[in-house]
Amino acid sequence: MSFPKNFLWGAASAAYQIEGAYNEDGKVPGIWDALSAGHVKHGENGNIACDHYHRYKEDVALLKKLGVKAYRLSVSWPRVMSGPDTVNPKGLEFYSKLVDELKAAGIEPMVTIFHWNLPMWAHEKGGWYSEEISDDFANYVRVLSDALSDRVRYWFTVNEPASFVGNGYFTGMHAPFESLMQAQPAEMMTKLAALTKNVLLAHGKAVRVLRSRAKQSPQIGMALNGSVYLPQSESTADVEAARALTFPEQAFFPHFNWWADPAVLGRVPAVLQPFFTAEELKIACQPLDFFGFNCYNSSDYDEYTGPNPAVKPGMARTTMEWPITPDALYWASRFLTERYHLPVMVTENGMANIDFVMSDGAVHDPQRIDFIKRYLTGLQRAVEENIPVIGYLYWSIMDNFEWAEGYDKRFGLIYVDYQTQQRIPKDSFYWYADVIKNNGLS
Repeated sequence: MSFPKNFLWGAASAAYQIEGAYNEDGKVPGIWDALSAGHVKHGENGNIACDHYHRYKEDVALLKKLGVKAYRLSVSWPRVMSGPDTVNPKGLEFYSKLVDELKAAGIEPMVTIFHWNLPMWAHEKGGWYSEEISDDFANYVRVLSDALSDRVRYWFTVNEPASFVGNGYFTGMHAPFESLMQAQPAEMMTKLAALTKNVLLAHGKAVRVLRSRAKQSPQIGMALNGSVYLPQSESTADVEAARALTFPEQAFFPHFNWWADPAVLGRVPAVLQPFFTAEELKIACQPLDFFGFNCYNSSDYDEYTGPNPAVKPGMARTTMEWPITPDALYWASRFLTERYHLPVMVTENGMANIDFVMSDGAVHDPQRIDFIKRYLTGLQRAVEENIPVIGYLYWSIMDNFEWAEGYDKRFGLIYVDYQTQQRIPKDSFYWYADVIKNNGLS
């Protein structure tokens, strides 16, 4: 069985991870530009990255060669808005030209509005702690909607709030490199609730702006990540146990229901209830067209809180040390659909591999091919069971700046030589092109 006829096969990227041109054409600093020194392996940064800002036409040509139906890009907030109410025309023009190039290549542009590089002017007002940030975000979305919505239908308000709140403000591993881990429990919860509320208000206000201003009927979602647990068997009891772990009643920020219950169902986890008014919850909960989720592995083998007896020596892992758990896409699609009653889109899935140019001049990555094949087999099962899966976006179209990990971790279908900026499609690029061409039948 193939995938649905209009299935959105695609790939994804993020502005800071590929664009470079960190201080060109009026772009102001973001938190990753200004604060990452000393926090990234080998002292690396995204100042040049893949130089996509100057090479976007070459990159779109490669996307066309791949045959993708859709491409999820992100817009850099500090490139477009040099202040809360100040538009940078040159920055906006770049995304307009990129969208035009994609449309001319027959590729559906999908825009992620916030993918982590918060403007420093917003950070200096308190960042995601600031009560002003949701209105500043709504203003930014107005600018994007007015400039791009005549050609862009698919919008993602935020990417992985569990990560940019969790790693940016809780563990301190990502920009702005602040940590709540030493705070007293009451202070920690108060601050985490403020961050959560401001993200959800920004999301809700963004949806309202797009619904009221977009020039063509928008398709709106988020790109959420969260813990997914796999049942040990397909017995009813094991399935329900896995569901309960995936959506725990005592939810915390790494769980899907911490973010999606307020945004989709209009209810907040019990621990957050004292921090939301009915009006705020009404703003956060807006009608969505699909549920976008990023999924790389299940959480059954997590060791964040200590030893996990489920972890077996020598388990298959990617170079991010993430376990390879092919059933994750099936169970995530099923559990998310059953809880939120929305079509689902896999907005990120992929693996970091040991990729290098071999003696024949090619980049052979059979592990990645096998990884995608196994994960797509799980997704195909979801399709066969009539779970409404509308798309799959591989992460990432090209090797890029992997945040605090720098440039060592390679997720791309296209190899990037960071010294020369040469692009080399890997074996997985050609394999995935065949999957797309045959709509998953291969």
